[in-house]
Amino acid sequence: MNVWYVSYGSNICEERFLSYINGDIPEGSTKRERGCIDKTPPIETGKAELPYSLFFAKERSKWGEGGVAFIDQERTEDQPTFGRKYLITAEQFYDVVAQENNMHTVEIDLEKVIKEGSLSMADGWYGQIVYLGKENGYPMFTFTLNSKESQNKTTYNRPSITYLSMIIRGLKELGMGKEEVIKYLMDKNGIKEYFTEETLKAYVE
Repeated sequence: MNVWYVSYGSNICEERFLSYINGDIPEGSTKRERGCIDKTPPIETGKAELPYSLFFAKERSKWGEGGVAFIDQERTEDQPTFGRKYLITAEQFYDVVAQENNMHTVEIDLEKVIKEGSLSMADGWYGQIVYLGKENGYPMFTFTLNSKESQNKTTYNRPSITYLSMIIRGLKELGMGKEEVIKYLMDKNGIKEYFTEETLKAYVE
């Protein structure tokens, strides 16, 4: 079974995502990912748009001090999140979810996720699996902050420069120009409190 994994954080940079497939230390990270059992490259990849708002939270990760990206679970048409979709096997998706949540293995009932729209499956930062519909006959999934830690209970925090730079790199890979990247990021919680357009511009350039 193949599925679309839709990323919106550092994994929108293809090289960074492939470290989850192959097992590697991504540029800017301090942790070697163990990789998937099946190291077959994604069958297809492309730009995606998620009807959920993006924000940055938590305090320290493998990227150092600073927040990381999450999406709210309340749908919005006004603040969509841009992402990148990868067509991979369901088994590879399980391995990616496990690595994101610092788990060795994880079991996910994808049919239940589709039926219910989302499902909490782990206590990790990315323990909530979200169903995004179908494209070209394949179901689309992403993951975000566990539902018991909803956005309105979360303290926003600026991302580390290494992490933010990886996201900016990914947005550029998706074809976004410098001004588009700045406009997109500047209204996000965790960015707008800590950056001006000028300071953000320095990292985009």
